[in-house]
Amino acid sequence: MWLSATEALRRLNVKPQTLYANVSRGRIRAKADPADPRRRLYHHDDVDRLVRRAAGRPRADAVAAEAISWGDPVLPSAVSTVASGRLWYGGQDAVDLAETASLEDIAELLWGDFPGLPDIAPVTSSGITAAMSALVERAAADPPSTFRYPAALRADAAGVLADVAAALAGPGEDALHERLAHRLGRPRAADDLRRALVLLADHELNASTFAGRVAISTGAPLAAGALAALATLTGPLHGQAAAGVRGLVDDLSGDEAVTEALRDWLGEGRGVPGFGHRLYPHGDVRAAALLGAIAMPKAYARFREAAEGLTGEEANIDFALAALAAAYDLPAAAPIEIFALARSVGWLAHMLEQAQTGALIRPRARYVGPRPGET
Repeated sequence: MWLSATEALRRLNVKPQTLYANVSRGRIRAKADPADPRRRLYHHDDVDRLVRRAAGRPRADAVAAEAISWGDPVLPSAVSTVASGRLWYGGQDAVDLAETASLEDIAELLWGDFPGLPDIAPVTSSGITAAMSALVERAAADPPSTFRYPAALRADAAGVLADVAAALAGPGEDALHERLAHRLGRPRAADDLRRALVLLADHELNASTFAGRVAISTGAPLAAGALAALATLTGPLHGQAAAGVRGLVDDLSGDEAVTEALRDWLGEGRGVPGFGHRLYPHGDVRAAALLGAIAMPKAYARFREAAEGLTGEEANIDFALAALAAAYDLPAAAPIEIFALARSVGWLAHMLEQAQTGALIRPRARYVGPRPGET
């Protein structure tokens, strides 16, 4: 049932780092060798499954298409990953970090050095629109991200984060979660907001992060990359997903037969927002950590029980974020504002990383239109 590293490498015909990558992504189970704890053993069935998959490997264009849609990473990154059902920031478990860390601590971890937030002029408005406006102004004034020293880029990143924080968390010199709690008028929520910010700080190559990296790959300023990422976040399949959860829970909150109502919903061919995640087949660890810390409103507890029973899928971070907002009676826009503030740290970490590569992200299209020259 178990193979030595030499045997596994021979069967797979790959380099050692490829074997280790498959283990980190949960594709190959590994354990310590009882005869020598310094060595590892690899599960025979997992190795053979990958050998069979390699034998029937599709064409390069099909592989590329799969990679763009929930496939293997299309870019190398040391910022974060999901492996073995856990989220890791720079090799550290995000759920463990969320017990005590602040968003600023995560910036320090992911950026390599967090210079602190600079003083900026007071803002006259708040919210996502204000954050976008601030980024537009900064993007027009900041220098390109190419050929810059890392320290200078980190200073730019801190300025971008300061602008976003001013719009989403309000002014002040306190920790970002405390500023956010004050702006929302819910000081008691500060620690739960801190936890949410840490859990949402990054999630490898999600849609908004990828958009930001593409922008930076052209040499655009960090503010332009953050603007691209923030614009992408506002879609209903990404940062606005929690709003869909909240709307559906509110619609069904007065219905005693929540299970029947959800069964009808599913019968119309619609999925239940806020449940299941392809990267977490055994449940979204971020959601479990956040839901375990808050007093969930009764309507959300009933909805969760019904949805998990009908779908077999566990609540994800979108449901948890909606439940957090409901638990503290936060404004309707609060979930995406929390999300955007948190994810800004991860976006900037990825953009700092991308800027240092100096590489342009330029995929090819698989053309499916009329044959050239026929029209």
